[in-house]
Amino acid sequence: MGRIAEASPRSKARIAGVLSLLSLLAAVFGEFVVRRFEIAGDLIAVSGNIVVTLLLFGIFKPVNRDLSLLAASFNLVGLTCGALRWNPRGVDIPVVFDGFYCLLIGYLIFRSTFLPRILGALMAIAGLGWLTYLSPPLVKSLSPYNLALGILGQESLMLWLLVMGVNEQRWKEQASPAVE
Repeated sequence: MGRIAEASPRSKARIAGVLSLLSLLAAVFGEFVVRRFEIAGDLIAVSGNIVVTLLLFGIFKPVNRDLSLLAASFNLVGLTCGALRWNPRGVDIPVVFDGFYCLLIGYLIFRSTFLPRILGALMAIAGLGWLTYLSPPLVKSLSPYNLALGILGQESLMLWLLVMGVNEQRWKEQASPAVE
């Protein structure tokens, strides 16, 4: 963890992209490929996403520390609910928390100078797709479109971070006034 903390913002972004991809693959493998590994796949996915959340908190802290912390908090609560498989009254609580997380990250991306604004818009749209999970009847009527919106937004960011990372010079420029 010490090496990750000392890594450049671009490296942190790429690590987040890799971990996000591995988490997605672990969840899909456990859920659809080999059902007996569902719990193990979920735990691997949750663990990876916790690290991704913490990395993104650090990356977006220069944009707005409080909103970055709020976004991370939403995601960590959602991941905890997911690990505990807590879904009261048929509401997929982890997905709803992920929706709020996506909205906030989308806003932070839009306000940042080191990532393309289109990624912010896609993440905000993903958040709206996930927030439909507040209402099981709404999910039913909008499925699979709401799912497609969520996946498109989040996986676009994951792929961008994996391949491109962040514009390190612009990140440093935005971070310099925010140094505490």
